[in-house]
Amino acid sequence: MLNIFRGFVLLLLSCMGVAHAADSGWLTAPQNDHARVRFQAQKSQDQLHGLLTVELQSGWKTYWRSPGEGGVAPEITWKKGETARWYWPVPSRFEISGLTTQGYHKKVVIPMVISANAGDVLDGTLTLSTCSNVCLLTDYPLHLDFNQPDDPDFEAAFAQAMRAIPADSGISDDLSAHLAGSNLVITGSTAGEWRDAQIYFDPLEGGIIPGEPAIKSSGSSLVVTTPVTDEWGEKPASLAGKTLSFVLTNDGKAQQTTLTVGADRAAATVADASMGNFGQMVLFALLGGLILNLMPCVLPVMGMKLNSVLHGGTDTARIRLRFLATSAGILTSFALLAAMITALKITGASLGWGIQFQNPWFIGLMVAVTFIFALNLFGVFEMLLPSSLTGRMATAGGNGLAGSFLEGVFATLLATPCSAPFLGTAVAFALAAPLGDLWLIFMLLGLGMALPWLFVALLPKTAQLLPRPGRWMNSLKVILALMMLASSLWLATLLNQHMGNTLSGLVTLALTVIALGAFIRTTPRTTLAFWLVVIALAAFGGYQIRGLTQDDAARASTADAHPLITWQPLSEEAITRALADGKRVFVDISADWCVTCKVNELRVLNQPEIIAALNQPDVVALRGDWSKPSEQITAFLQKRHSYAIPFNQVYGPALPDGQILPPLLTQQTVLTALKNAKG
Repeated sequence: MLNIFRGFVLLLLSCMGVAHAADSGWLTAPQNDHARVRFQAQKSQDQLHGLLTVELQSGWKTYWRSPGEGGVAPEITWKKGETARWYWPVPSRFEISGLTTQGYHKKVVIPMVISANAGDVLDGTLTLSTCSNVCLLTDYPLHLDFNQPDDPDFEAAFAQAMRAIPADSGISDDLSAHLAGSNLVITGSTAGEWRDAQIYFDPLEGGIIPGEPAIKSSGSSLVVTTPVTDEWGEKPASLAGKTLSFVLTNDGKAQQTTLTVGADRAAATVADASMGNFGQMVLFALLGGLILNLMPCVLPVMGMKLNSVLHGGTDTARIRLRFLATSAGILTSFALLAAMITALKITGASLGWGIQFQNPWFIGLMVAVTFIFALNLFGVFEMLLPSSLTGRMATAGGNGLAGSFLEGVFATLLATPCSAPFLGTAVAFALAAPLGDLWLIFMLLGLGMALPWLFVALLPKTAQLLPRPGRWMNSLKVILALMMLASSLWLATLLNQHMGNTLSGLVTLALTVIALGAFIRTTPRTTLAFWLVVIALAAFGGYQIRGLTQDDAARASTADAHPLITWQPLSEEAITRALADGKRVFVDISADWCVTCKVNELRVLNQPEIIAALNQPDVVALRGDWSKPSEQITAFLQKRHSYAIPFNQVYGPALPDGQILPPLLTQQTVLTALKNAKG
């Protein structure tokens, strides 16, 4: 019906012979210098077509017909009791003082049709609420004299304003809603694909107000989950049969929808509905766990297992038991992670993938364990320890079942700083889901990571495809030791966030010197590989010494020698402020312990084209450092239903609600998102 009416209005405008127009001119108020308003009208038989234009200074907002959790919608009180039908453009969503609101910034043009007698004068008062850090309620007197000269541009302006009004179809004819627990869940499909879908709610009957929605889409399927409370902040007993009105947008189009809420459902289905198909999450968990084996964090442990297989011979029974023990270690570790997160959820503490690396004691333990493994591979224990103790350690750490079990535990611990493809989605689902689903997803992650190990356990003969043992194994052992040592030294550098650069640098230097001495004493000096390793370790030690002897000014000058992105601290207020100024925003949350973050930084963010794009005058680059616990960053991520890093998001005039980028960035992905955000 709205489409038919809109076409009728445009046709009527084009066919009008004589029209009488009126214009209030730009109006301001002494007590509110942040806004100005203008009302234009044109008389047509027994109706008036009106245009209300509101212009706001940067950082100020006004409200949509349904302001959300706070605010007052614009309203005009006409002196002679005239009535008006307002046609509202698509709003944006804002957060003001912790409340989710819906409205406009910078400029909005609202068309309306006024039922009035065809007099020469129309008088009324516009009441407008504008908000920034404070809110102002301002009255503007409207006086319209239709004896003024006609405005030849009014018809075109009114037609353009009507084209911006959401239609009553065109996006989805398959939308349904129901209450699940304390959440309103809306599902639907579209003929094509959902792209940057957004939704804006009117209150339901009884003063029930939907909160900030969580929107999940996959191809043509859409699921929206939003908390609902009544005017007292209480969960509604039921929504069945109530009328729900909202505006839904997709890929630049908007649709006004009104439907009847269906029967209430159990709260247990909320996680499934809000996060997408549960079967898809199961698949993501298996794939995410499987891909973890390819992450650089886990490769040293894979190498250790390869080394143990080569030394173990062709005893298929022993190979099967070892790989089963490693798989058990992986699954046990994921069970412990699930137990830890369960405890955190129950106590209301922060949640996230890899947050144990924010603890200096955990990092120190990992440094010690990886360094001991590296020395073991260098052969230090065989030389320095008594023979009886050496045998026991070799059995426990190499060929024994306990050693294989610990390899699985160790591989899982080293994997947690990595965010592999599919992993972030599965973890986000698990952390937001009920405890039963959380445990299932984490065990499936463990199963996915254990799949290669289980494959060899089921088919032990595949291990026999490896080359026969020989002298080349000595070189392999050195390579594995260096990989493990590199892990240990990298972990030691993470301590600078907790111990300071000097003390952390001394620890790293001490480990380097010990490793260099151990390698020299245990390795024959007759090969080129020996001297290459010695030179590499000595160079790294020299680099550490140089860093320790530099003062802060020298470190700063070294950092400034390269063109860098002008990062600003991350905050919700910074995003809101930048959007109010019409700027684009690039959000990056990383940590020193996040390996995938460093890969993104090296391959994408440090490239000249990206640096140039993020240093544009209309781009604000915001960075959050999650190396140490931060309630602000945790809340920021959880608000976006994300619990793992790296996390990148792009905002802009065309993306006011933000677009979350995939964990593994590409230059094209970043540049395209920034281009789309500009509009």
